[in-house]
Amino acid sequence: MPVEYPTLARTLRSLTEGERDAVALMATVVCEVHHSDDRFDWTGFYRVTGPEMLKIGPYQGGHGCLVIPFSRGVCGKAARTRQVQLVPDVETFDGHIACASTTRSELVLPVFGAGGQLLGVFDIDSNKADAFTQEDAHELAKILEEVFLTVK
Repeated sequence: MPVEYPTLARTLRSLTEGERDAVALMATVVCEVHHSDDRFDWTGFYRVTGPEMLKIGPYQGGHGCLVIPFSRGVCGKAARTRQVQLVPDVETFDGHIACASTTRSELVLPVFGAGGQLLGVFDIDSNKADAFTQEDAHELAKILEEVFLTVK
């Protein structure tokens, strides 16, 4: 069953109201999004922890890569370009990092805090090819913006 984005947004608004700790917010977002749709096989955050470097944050699903430089993979490209990456087939993405051999498609959204600061990226993997749509990207970007807008 596809995600009910208005319901997901209301739920996250209620659960995160008044919270400003980035990791607490990430953990809550991951839990709610991961369980909202069976297309979402792995759902997690990679946090900016140094210059041009992402480290794994809260996630649901199997293990993930621990460290991803901005120069590598779908997550790195989303962080480097500050743009959403919607990849229908990871086998066709030059430089894809296979953290899990079952991943077939991926949606990665940059996550911004107060003043446009890049906090990290939100990564959703699916074991189904072409699992994600522009609607998924648009709706999730709106939710992430609302949740993380005031995080410093």
